[in-house]
Amino acid sequence: MAANGLATRCCIVGGGPAGMMLGVLLARAGVDVIVLEKYKDFFRDFRGDTVHPSTLQVLYELGWLEDFLKIPHDEMTTVGANVAGRLITVADFTHLPTHSKFVAFMPQWDFLNFLAEHGKRYPSFRLLTETEGTDLIRTGDRVSGVTAKGPDGEFMIHAELVVGTDGRHSTIRAAAGFEVENLGAPMDVLWMRIPKEPTDPVQPLGTLNDGRLLVLIDRTSYWQCAFIIPKGTFERLKANGLQTLHDEIGQAVPVLRERCKLIDDWSKVSLLEVRVDRLNLWHRPGVLCIGDAAHAMSPIGGVGINLAVADAVASANILAQPLAGGTVSDEVLARIQARRMFPTKVIQGMQLFIQERAIEPVLQGKVVERPPFPFLLFDHLPYLRRLPALAIGLGVRPEHVRTKDAYS
Repeated sequence: MAANGLATRCCIVGGGPAGMMLGVLLARAGVDVIVLEKYKDFFRDFRGDTVHPSTLQVLYELGWLEDFLKIPHDEMTTVGANVAGRLITVADFTHLPTHSKFVAFMPQWDFLNFLAEHGKRYPSFRLLTETEGTDLIRTGDRVSGVTAKGPDGEFMIHAELVVGTDGRHSTIRAAAGFEVENLGAPMDVLWMRIPKEPTDPVQPLGTLNDGRLLVLIDRTSYWQCAFIIPKGTFERLKANGLQTLHDEIGQAVPVLRERCKLIDDWSKVSLLEVRVDRLNLWHRPGVLCIGDAAHAMSPIGGVGINLAVADAVASANILAQPLAGGTVSDEVLARIQARRMFPTKVIQGMQLFIQERAIEPVLQGKVVERPPFPFLLFDHLPYLRRLPALAIGLGVRPEHVRTKDAYS
């Protein structure tokens, strides 16, 4: 411990998927690391719940996959959509060149708790809960730590490197003065739970019907429902009353027409304000941002968590040796951005294309009377389903664990 606070090689601000994965991988490589999580635990609802084949592959490479899959979860091998009343399979993960050929649905708190438990096996890993980074400490023109606020008040953490993984409203990126480029999003998402009956028919993941967009995730005992609305219209919808929401869901998925009335208070509806943005510069001397702090993703494809995990794996691969050996130069940090910016731009470009060409017209009132021609190709040429599966399941430039376990 430093005379006026704590000291570590790397302080990671934010205990989400990027922060926890990076912290565990660095600790596994023998690097002293502190992860700050501002909440008491990870138990928060309606966070991303998908763990894609690329992330499952990382767990497999670490030798942790078998234990991970013992946690209750659901598995999805194909993605189906109801487009204008026609059921179409648009992605098939069973052909992916990975150990696990499915998307796992699991509450994010289970994923984060799993990483935390593995992190605690390493003496160089410290997780400080109920503790948030509030500002950066600077020595000359270099960041040399963070000021933090925990249960016992404010203190300082001195670090060779500070990594901001504190999400799309990142305190660290604001404190570092990083400029955010907003790429735009025409929509917001309403998350809610609707009870599931044993007799319910299998539902497609996505429904585009009568000018409505809805996603249903089968969580065994309930449907996790994502209802897409035009950006900024939530207050107007609330003013119209819950019956309007019930009618919209019932029109999209008739089997839920009566059950959705159990959403009898707006407190049972969570608003996700969709943002698509990125930093043009992810780093300055002594500080780096990754994950949502560097690039907020649209929920299209559910790829945000897995892109964040890939950022963490790439960062650990590049940072482990410099952090163990001495100063982390700005050139080292630039290598991380150079490696991860390309997949970020490609995935965001795909999301923006889908938003502009498919989602925004529907939100503006366009009624899709029949499936567009590209959707029909998935029915007539099933091997084409492998392309969306690659984009969703593996993404662009999937990362692999290159660091060694210093304690094995």
